[in-house]
Amino acid sequence: MQFKQNTEDGSCDIIFNEKEAEIISKNKKLHFTPEAFKHFGNALARVIFEWNLHFNDDVKNMQSYDDTVIEGNDEFNK
Repeated sequence: MQFKQNTEDGSCDIIFNEKEAEIISKNKKLHFTPEAFKHFGNALARVIFEWNLHFNDDVKNMQSYDDTVIEGNDEFNK
């Protein structure tokens, strides 16, 4: 899995290799062992810090809550 952020507008694509895509398609979820989850969390913390460098001020100051709906869209999949 790779995170590719657009440094101009702050948007991001998460790109899966063929094996990852097959696992997600088959199981409809990702499962991490404790060790893999630790590595994933460490990597995610680093990229989250870096992502904030490319957001505009409105996005930088956004807050999310437990009931915030997060949906992707297909607009950029061209």
